[in-house]
Amino acid sequence: MALSKRVLFIFQAIECLCFFSLSQGNQQQFSLRNLPPLQKASSFPATHPEAYDYIIVGGGTAGCPLAATLSLKFKVLLLERGGSPYGNRNVSYMENFHIGLSNMAPDSASQAFISTDGVINARARVLGGGTSINAGFYSRASSSFIQQVGWDEDLVNESFPWVEDKIVQWPKIAPWQAALRDGLLQAGVSPFNGYTYDHVSGTKVGGTIFDDSGYRHTAADLLAAGDPNNLRVLLHASVDKIVFNTQQGRLKPRATGVQFTDENGRLHQAFLNSNRDSEVIVSAGAIGSPQLLLLSGIGPKNDLKNHRIPVVLHNKYVGKGMADNPMNSIFIPTKSPPRQSLIETVGITEAGVFIEASSGFGQSPESIHCHHGIMSAEVCHQSYLHHEKLFVQEIDRLVVQSEYNKQSGMLLLKAKACRLK
Repeated sequence: MALSKRVLFIFQAIECLCFFSLSQGNQQQFSLRNLPPLQKASSFPATHPEAYDYIIVGGGTAGCPLAATLSLKFKVLLLERGGSPYGNRNVSYMENFHIGLSNMAPDSASQAFISTDGVINARARVLGGGTSINAGFYSRASSSFIQQVGWDEDLVNESFPWVEDKIVQWPKIAPWQAALRDGLLQAGVSPFNGYTYDHVSGTKVGGTIFDDSGYRHTAADLLAAGDPNNLRVLLHASVDKIVFNTQQGRLKPRATGVQFTDENGRLHQAFLNSNRDSEVIVSAGAIGSPQLLLLSGIGPKNDLKNHRIPVVLHNKYVGKGMADNPMNSIFIPTKSPPRQSLIETVGITEAGVFIEASSGFGQSPESIHCHHGIMSAEVCHQSYLHHEKLFVQEIDRLVVQSEYNKQSGMLLLKAKACRLK
């Protein structure tokens, strides 16, 4: 029952595709008829619950396709701490992208946070994960990346079409994106590679998960590729820790299930069956996954002891070496409001720099009274970065004054994520 290489490649490759941003009217719309019921966590039975072959923590970019694929042969429980993307206009429609990203309600799909060095950012709190809140750009992983992480390149390339046929389209290029394309080529970011999913140096137009009507197709849609009779999806299920068998005589602790809290604050436990190959799979994102491991007693023993967490397994690497992609943004005022667009055109330099653009956001009254974190046009003095309350107040003041939000486009420049030693 161990995971096949192909299954692993499918969900790992999908997660790597969706770097800040993850469209092509080249296929019929993927049917959601087989989408399993999306149930509240409180519906989980308190007594005699069913045991599962696989329990997946995190219904995001990786967790959803993995759950669907495994459910074709096995009993799977998928636990997602957020709600459903369906019926939420701030998630589903591109025109509300900026509003969804800046929503700070306790149950919003986007959860704002500020890093220890003062960078405002957001993480997903919704089924579909980052594909439900990001800019919708889709591109395949580069050959060099695949080789670097030790994957089988043939299997990876066979896996890409599984995603593309279901949720990816070619965009109808917007004027701002066409201007970026022309500017990149004039600046020497060449050649022009046309419409392509491939990660190649030069300028290209990539895929998008927004269809022609601006509707977002997320990783949650991929759950419809599974067997609904074998797949249970619980929403608002916040996993507190992984439960381990640590009996004496075992060489290594073995995961037997998870403990989670439902939307009413009640605790539940879900268990694996007794099959030797049953697994708890953690796909809770770059922040959530190491956090859950640490709360479960897996990580640097001194860190665990400092927080009075019993050590299940010492691993000095858990929670270390976190680094995001360095990014700069430039807002360009325009004489009239540009048409809304998210990432469609991208320039990729030989040095590993990515140049992208968006336009036309911040024109609604709702937007003008939101601060957009990394998407903000405002620049604050560095001294505010270490004083969260003052920083947010200054953002609010500048947002009201700023004309950039009303009619502007934005250029983004990102570098490959650095590795911390």
